Amino acid sequence: MIKIWSMKKENAGVNKNKPKVSAGQIRVQKDLTELDLPKTMKMTFPVPEDLLNFELDISPDEGFYAGGTFRFSFAVNGNYPHDAPSVKCLQKIYHPNIQADGKICLNILREDWKPVLTLNSVMVGLQYLLLEPNADDPLNKEAAEDLRSNRTNFANNVRKSINGGSVNGVQYDNVLSK
Repeated sequence: MIKIWSMKKENAGVNKNKPKVSAGQIRVQKDLTELDLPKTMKMTFPVPEDLLNFELDISPDEGFYAGGTFRFSFAVNGNYPHDAPSVKCLQKIYHPNIQADGKICLNILREDWKPVLTLNSVMVGLQYLLLEPNADDPLNKEAAEDLRSNRTNFANNVRKSINGGSVNGVQYDNVLSK
């Protein structure tokens, strides 16, 4: 009996040094291994051993935002997949569904999030927002009204903004792919 207790004490020190892996980390690893990103998307990990925080570049090859490269940061908490990842656009862009501070209006990041959704679902949703902005659920009401009332003017404003120009007195980041 004494031998069992001494082994337990010895092993207790070993387990304390090994960090626990959360269910969220396991699910993120699974999601990442199942990713099959198109050539228009590229992931980077600023801290390679931190799989819960990464960046995604999307370079649409069609639509209003073609020619630009848009960087999004992902922060996944330990309660993933029960909580949606936190996603932010890192550049200031002229878009009905993206605020100047990077906040994104995408239904699956809010009320329509379900644990069966994956990181791939979010990435596809972001890509779709760049291909076809949604003027009916805007964060940038000015851009949404521009899209609804005059698509040609909206397209011109997007072109101007992704070149680092100013639209209605707001300066935007140059996101043109080099």
